[in-house]
Amino acid sequence: MLIVNGRDLLPRTIGVGSYTASEAARLLKTSPANLNRWLRGYTYKRAGESREIPPLWDVQHPLVEGQLEIGFRDLIELRFVKAFIDAGVGLLAIRNCLDYARVCVNDGHPFSTRRFQTDGRTIFLESIDRMAEVDSQSKILDLKKHQYVFKDIIQQTFKDLDVENDAVARWRPFNGKKSIVIDPDRAFGQPIATDFGVPTVVLADAVDAEGSPEDVARIFEIPVSVVRDAVQFESHLKRAA
Repeated sequence: MLIVNGRDLLPRTIGVGSYTASEAARLLKTSPANLNRWLRGYTYKRAGESREIPPLWDVQHPLVEGQLEIGFRDLIELRFVKAFIDAGVGLLAIRNCLDYARVCVNDGHPFSTRRFQTDGRTIFLESIDRMAEVDSQSKILDLKKHQYVFKDIIQQTFKDLDVENDAVARWRPFNGKKSIVIDPDRAFGQPIATDFGVPTVVLADAVDAEGSPEDVARIFEIPVSVVRDAVQFESHLKRAA
């Protein structure tokens, strides 16, 4: 049994990554409530009737005691969802794009694929054309105005992602710098110093305890520049919380 951050990580998490809703929300700079809404679905009332909205997709890990556990591919998909929403693209358009992209890409997590990196804008526009059959023309025209924003989001988001075997394999979350990586094959997908494997939160906490990046660099036998990057990265996450 391996305990990380207070929970048991089974062998099935190796190569998949494992994040609680709080951990994923911290990395994505959003709220756990948003992630639960997107990945667990929700219920609302209209005209006195309750309506259920299903999750955007099935997560990589089964629910354990009702708790959401998110895999690395889930994390990257969520990163795109948040970027699209921040740009003003509605959840309905995102849901329809996801549904259509799954068919085009033949992958349950289409946003985190090489095919979406190259053809994402086309897939988005085609999915909107399909929506025209059930949506009003005014909404369709409004959505099409987002096509250039959508293209920019795809280009910008893939800049700090490493793609291997047609899917995203790693995320370099500190402005794309190579010093820090999120890799599902290492440390269960927690952010680490790339060449040394030490979690960034451990390095940042050590600086708080020891008083300086130089002291921590000597203790862990790693370059002081890597320690400083870890401290800045963790600081950025805290400020965004």
